[in-house]
Amino acid sequence: MQFEKDLVLDLLYQIQEALKVVKKRCKFAKSEDCFFDTEEGQEKLDGICMKLIAVGESLKNIDKMTNNKLLNKYSHISWKDIKGIRDILSHHYFDLDASVIFNICQEHIDELIETIEVMISDLNS
Repeated sequence: MQFEKDLVLDLLYQIQEALKVVKKRCKFAKSEDCFFDTEEGQEKLDGICMKLIAVGESLKNIDKMTNNKLLNKYSHISWKDIKGIRDILSHHYFDLDASVIFNICQEHIDELIETIEVMISDLNS
């Protein structure tokens, strides 16, 4: 696999940090309604969405840089869906369904963080 490893690692570290911020911002939410009940909840939703956009865009870039090979090595993650969320959030933000974001926070962020950490470790070894 031929690619600029340092650049990919930099992006993976940025993704890792962004996902940790998403996880932290999601902790307050007991349901998707928490994102709409208060102004603070709405601001957290906006911030979470911005981080998810950045994650999706960075993953698209990694996929391009690695000729679609690196992400495929970790096939238990639905990379297509993650990159697709970026497109939905970027182009259809006003159609945003908070339950989708809540579900991502509750069901997928931890596994994604763990996988990114494994990817970093694998590239560093």
